[in-house]
Amino acid sequence: MIYIDIDNQAYYDDAVVLVRSFYPRTEVAMLKADCAVTEDDCVIVMPHIDDSSMTKKDAHNEFKKSLYDKLSQDTGKTLPWGFLTGVRPSKIAYTMLEEGRSDSEILDEFTKAHYASEEKAALALKVAKTEKDILEKLDYKNGYSLYIGIPFCPTTCLYCSVTSYSVAAYKAKVDTYLDALIKEMSYVSECFKGCRLDTVYFGGGTPTTLEPYQLDRLLGALDELFDMEHVAEFTVEAGRPDSITKEKLEVLKAHGVQRISINPQTMNDETLKIIGRRHSVAQVKEAFKLARETGFDNINMDIILGLPGEDTDEVKNTLDQIKELSPESLTVHSLAIKRAAALNVWRDKYKDMSLLNSDEIMSLTQQCSKDLDMEPYYMYRQKNMAGNFENVGYSHKGKECIYNILIMEEKQTIVACGAGASTKVVFDNDDGSVRIERVENVKDVTNYCERIDEMIQRKKDFFDNCGKCYGRDCR
Repeated sequence: MIYIDIDNQAYYDDAVVLVRSFYPRTEVAMLKADCAVTEDDCVIVMPHIDDSSMTKKDAHNEFKKSLYDKLSQDTGKTLPWGFLTGVRPSKIAYTMLEEGRSDSEILDEFTKAHYASEEKAALALKVAKTEKDILEKLDYKNGYSLYIGIPFCPTTCLYCSVTSYSVAAYKAKVDTYLDALIKEMSYVSECFKGCRLDTVYFGGGTPTTLEPYQLDRLLGALDELFDMEHVAEFTVEAGRPDSITKEKLEVLKAHGVQRISINPQTMNDETLKIIGRRHSVAQVKEAFKLARETGFDNINMDIILGLPGEDTDEVKNTLDQIKELSPESLTVHSLAIKRAAALNVWRDKYKDMSLLNSDEIMSLTQQCSKDLDMEPYYMYRQKNMAGNFENVGYSHKGKECIYNILIMEEKQTIVACGAGASTKVVFDNDDGSVRIERVENVKDVTNYCERIDEMIQRKKDFFDNCGKCYGRDCR
């Protein structure tokens, strides 16, 4: 156990992120008077910052810089992203590009102001330039995107903290859930009538846990309710290979779905068993083959680095097999152990398993993307990531996921429907900054179905009074 002795609780969250980055898989807590500190525990005294004459942002940066220097000296380690703790490092580069700043100024901001490595600084700049080029072709300020959440999965993966429910256990409630979901979609379509819909994203959970007739019903409702004529991108997460059938793929194709994800996470059968995927590498390949035969020419694959027991050899095997399949995009995640994930909840059970990520492993993924003729187009970070690295999306030119860019750079309002869905409304402030406001739905499926009128009313109350028209007169 590491205890944090801190005199200003405003900096506590920053302190936890940095301490855990230097001491992975170690419990961290605030030192209090009643803490029973033992000789096996460690107490880290946080640096005191005289912030009386600083802005809030400058004060936090000064605190993180001081703490980083201390932890780096104590451990002899440096971090790839320095003392940056935010989830959107590319957003820094993107904003500076919009301000007309030079490449060298942007790189210096990362390396000199935040102690990031030259490699990570270059990655953030490259991603930001790609994002900017793509978004400049889209009138995103006058449109919106739509997220549809399907909170069901075949099983819950060991690392997953996303709210999802066993489709087998909830089989009798799925149609009722779709009733409620379509009712919410109907309100959104009416509210945003006259406003251009730019992207549609079906996520979850695993949308392809729905039966073919259920998919057809939901996608048919989407076609009827929304003007899909100008939609630039329509994605459905078909993430679990054990949820994919030819009939389901044909339904997706018939309704104009352009992009799907088939996500193995790893191409090692032993690891798949450990993390609770309950499908095989052979099923991944079969699902991919079926998608190609159905005519899908924009397929993404997700992998996770730092899974239990995997080292360089296992990652290399995964990448070699993905290269054989040759998807249009590859999303590389560094394992982030969330509080609610089983891997954290049951950490004593898995404490002897390595959770390894390294510069060497990251280099392997970069080389794989080059071999597949892909370039990085979006990225983000999470707390408690293995190796303190990042998640990167690579793709062929023209196959980038616009929705991913929009949600990372927070450039457009994304209206979300379904249990646990969070609508993000983007407001442009007079000083050029952006303000984000959220409208949340309840997470529990039964509550969502029973309280669907309340969920709709939440949206109505917000949009009727938010000051933005979105295709109808503001009241």
